Amino acid sequence: MPALAYAVRPATQALSAPEGGLLSRLAAGDEPTWREIVRRYEGLLRASARAILRNDADVDEAVQRTWVLLLNHASRINEAQCLPGWLSTTARREALAIVRGQQRAIPSEDVVDHVSPDDRDLATAMLEQELTEALHSAVEALPETQRRLVRALLREPASYDALSLELGIPRGSLGPLRGRAVRTLRSRLEPCFA
Repeated sequence: MPALAYAVRPATQALSAPEGGLLSRLAAGDEPTWREIVRRYEGLLRASARAILRNDADVDEAVQRTWVLLLNHASRINEAQCLPGWLSTTARREALAIVRGQQRAIPSEDVVDHVSPDDRDLATAMLEQELTEALHSAVEALPETQRRLVRALLREPASYDALSLELGIPRGSLGPLRGRAVRTLRSRLEPCFA
């Protein structure tokens, strides 16, 4: 892949519906398509990595890793509007991986001198918050019965018998209903956070 120093369009500008074919060209490795995607989203990746990393070389590494992961997984992104979120989340994950790698490489008595615990806690909290928001949004889009069941399961009820009484759903129907809800949630969340 050529150098990644292209002008950047604002990160908030997502791919429009007619550009959905752009994703298939991206997955096929089309060079002009890659240049366009890099031009559009390089700034978003850098900002996402910069929120966690302070060193320019580490930010470059996180961004490069994200582009490589997109090259390997572009065919798994089904909807064009998921691309900016996928890129941002992946860049943050790669930045966190770099921080974790640095923590393992530094002798334990010197860790305080090199990695601020607040930086790692902030980055982890940001990622957890984003994942929680995505889950809640996906749960809200479920059909009513599945939504009620998932909410109850997230509260960790005492048993399926108690859950059956609470929701007014036969105990034997809870497992299959749960399975459908989980499959639906997975299909909605995987393209954005794979």
